[in-house]
Amino acid sequence: MNWTQLLKDEIESTYATTARLLDKVDPDGLEWKPESGCNWMTVGQLLKHIANACGAGCKGFVTGDWGLPAGTKLEDLPPEEMLPPAEKLPAIESVEEARKLLSEDKAMALLMIDQAGENDLANKEMAAPWAPGVTYALGRHLLQMVHHLDQHKGQLFYYLKLQGKPVDTADLWG
Repeated sequence: MNWTQLLKDEIESTYATTARLLDKVDPDGLEWKPESGCNWMTVGQLLKHIANACGAGCKGFVTGDWGLPAGTKLEDLPPEEMLPPAEKLPAIESVEEARKLLSEDKAMALLMIDQAGENDLANKEMAAPWAPGVTYALGRHLLQMVHHLDQHKGQLFYYLKLQGKPVDTADLWG
């Protein structure tokens, strides 16, 4: 298996489909969230999360830089800080900001794949800070970051469906 090509193909597809879904987001509806249930992100929070769901995690796995303040380690964060409730999550200010951040996140993901190189993607075994006892090849961790973005892309798709926007299977899969 060629991890580099697999990851780049998945990234191109997932980011392109996500970007097209952003075109369907109402710029005035960033505060919307589902009415029933609890711990839902607003559209603005979801877009902020989508905009750093993959590349930032790839950077963490490849470089060890998880974007935390100096001296702070991800594995030392209490669970409520590692996975805060929705009401504590940041939101974007505009759909245009989400587009810009998504583009930057994609560039970071692609850069990290190149920086890691095929040998490390295939052979460097490591654990995620949130699952210290479970090791996978670096390539698998990066693929999981692409899947993370893909899951939240699906969440945006269903938010749009719940809002009555005209979306269908082609919007979800490209």
